[in-house]
Amino acid sequence: MVRPPRRGAGGTVRGADSDGVELELSDESWVKIRPIRADDKEALLAGFERLSDDSRYKRFLTPMETLTRSQLRYLTEVDHHDHEALIACDLDGNIVGVGRYVREEDATRSEAAVTVADDWQGRGLGTALTRLLAARATEEGITRFTALLLARNEDMRGLLDAVGDLEVTARHGGVIGVEVPLAPEVAQDPALRSVLRAVAATAGEVARPPG
Repeated sequence: MVRPPRRGAGGTVRGADSDGVELELSDESWVKIRPIRADDKEALLAGFERLSDDSRYKRFLTPMETLTRSQLRYLTEVDHHDHEALIACDLDGNIVGVGRYVREEDATRSEAAVTVADDWQGRGLGTALTRLLAARATEEGITRFTALLLARNEDMRGLLDAVGDLEVTARHGGVIGVEVPLAPEVAQDPALRSVLRAVAATAGEVARPPG
């Protein structure tokens, strides 16, 4: 049975299948969102290689020409509890966005990062991924996001500010540390909850730690 579309984190949401839940963005384009899998290494590498040098630098705070095999293992073989990653794919299966958190020693805090392919920026994908990531984090008992950012990275500051009141906690040269108490209404947003339920329905074995 085909489920009717419903409104969600970025726009209309279509019923989930084994490849994820489809989400409409502000420009009426569509992506599929799901948890990352261990077999996404080559797709993640291809997505990284499509990023501009500036987008790579904003994400990693250092020049990056490629991802090593150990980095790809770390980025894809996650436990979906202390380390979560939600990916957005275009309808051809290419990874065009990643939202990730990694829990810190203080179990209520996690470092967060969102990356969107250059040609998908400005469509609302970053906002959708950030809100979904925040809602997912609250499910795991996380109450604050932290991040190290380039001071000039206004886009990421804006994304984080959309899920809580961003505070700059440190400055070092052109890099700032920020902290964001996650707004309770993010986790309580019915539209976000419906998307999260659909994402969870696609997870299956993905929801278990590797091995």
